[in-house]
Amino acid sequence: MEQKEQWGSRWGFILAAVGSAVGLGNIWRYPYVAYENGGGAFLVPYLIALFTAGIPILLLEYAIGHKGRGSTPQSLAKLSNKFEWLGWWQVLVSFVIVTYYMVIIGWAASYAYFSIGTQWGNDTEDFFMNQFLHISDDVWSFGGIQWNVLLPVVIIWVLAYFIMRRGIQKGIEVASRILLPILVLMMVLITVRAVTLPGATEGLDVLLTPDFSKMLDPSVWAAAYGQVFFSLSLGMSIMITYASYLKKNSDLSNSGLIAAFANSGFEFLSAIAVFGALGFLAAQQGVSVDEVVSQGIGLAFVVFPNIINAFPGFNAFFGIMFFGCLVFAGFTSAISLLQPGIAAFQQKFGISHKAAINWICGLGFLVTVLYTTNSGLMVLDIVDHFINIFGILFSAFISVILVGWFAKQLRPLQDHINSVSDIRIGSWWVVVLRFIVPVVLGYILIQYTIEEVAKPYGGYPVSALITFGYAFMVLLLVAGFVLQRGSWKGLSPDQDN
Repeated sequence: MEQKEQWGSRWGFILAAVGSAVGLGNIWRYPYVAYENGGGAFLVPYLIALFTAGIPILLLEYAIGHKGRGSTPQSLAKLSNKFEWLGWWQVLVSFVIVTYYMVIIGWAASYAYFSIGTQWGNDTEDFFMNQFLHISDDVWSFGGIQWNVLLPVVIIWVLAYFIMRRGIQKGIEVASRILLPILVLMMVLITVRAVTLPGATEGLDVLLTPDFSKMLDPSVWAAAYGQVFFSLSLGMSIMITYASYLKKNSDLSNSGLIAAFANSGFEFLSAIAVFGALGFLAAQQGVSVDEVVSQGIGLAFVVFPNIINAFPGFNAFFGIMFFGCLVFAGFTSAISLLQPGIAAFQQKFGISHKAAINWICGLGFLVTVLYTTNSGLMVLDIVDHFINIFGILFSAFISVILVGWFAKQLRPLQDHINSVSDIRIGSWWVVVLRFIVPVVLGYILIQYTIEEVAKPYGGYPVSALITFGYAFMVLLLVAGFVLQRGSWKGLSPDQDN
């Protein structure tokens, strides 16, 4: 017995997969990571990481979902009943990510409005931290709910809820078909305008000038593998769930290659736009590009408002376009993060599609409220840091070990991919997943762990790091084993396709 819902077409699936991969991190994370790790030379380890980890794991998740024809826990349980907990862990990771993702999308929506008349003023950092978020001095000083932050978040949640209610074909697929082309068009327009600004070439020189000496630094390679992994939405149960809705004869390898290269192309386009704009800001302020570069939230909500302030005419339009891109990119990822949990709980407990959506969206919204308090940004930062490293990376590391070494399912999965695909994958795929990927991911995890022990993240109190970091990760792991208990009341993992 297989999934009742299916994608309307293979392109609908590809657009949804690309929409999931193209998220907030493509716009504000990749440009900074590339700049910090060798500029133009970073493309070498990035492309190697894409071919030796990104695409192989993407195809692995496609194969598991397509062959299993069920949610992530169910598809992994069909490989071995002992693997179901891993699927639940990945589902819970996706759930946690979407709870704070919605908040960042809400910020972006607010800033699209603030772009009209550049309401953030000249001190953009003070506006973001104090006037908009009202950040407290301590992570434990939650204070009250910031209603100006909560309101746009509620709107985003309501929109996501109604899209999820419409299902795979009429909801997620339709939304992806509409939002993704608009997102790409907006980013193209931003890129064209950014590279034609005075000083843009200086910004592009900083981004693209190769520093090949950085390629000898192991941390650069770790950054490349980490970026590819995060940007393709791997280890989050999304691609396994999405692939389960494909028709039985859908081409997997071709779809995976298109999704991977489309995501990488969007990242590169975003980097050109961002550094072209940073070069313009540096020229306006009479400083070097290095002095205006920032990462993460600082780039999006502090530096870019400064760029918009200095924009020669139509700055409101440029601001709406940029923050509109963040909203669209974040929203397509958010709906993909919701689906794994909805599918898994619906099948495990035999509840209706509507009931599963009500539970997932209802609980997700309640958790989201925490991030709208005075210390919400700090809690979000800690959770995001630990979920990316010890949630996503570690779960993917465990999955390739279990599937490749314990269940020895790589050959059968390779045969499954080749049976439905025009582009056949060879034995290199099995070798990469059994040997290269475990070594690389294991190395990255060891390096990150050493760094965590040597220098606690972000200068936060150890109590906060334990509560929202280490203890939280252990809680998700325990919850995975708890949810594994009991039989499937919807689709049984023991049923044949």
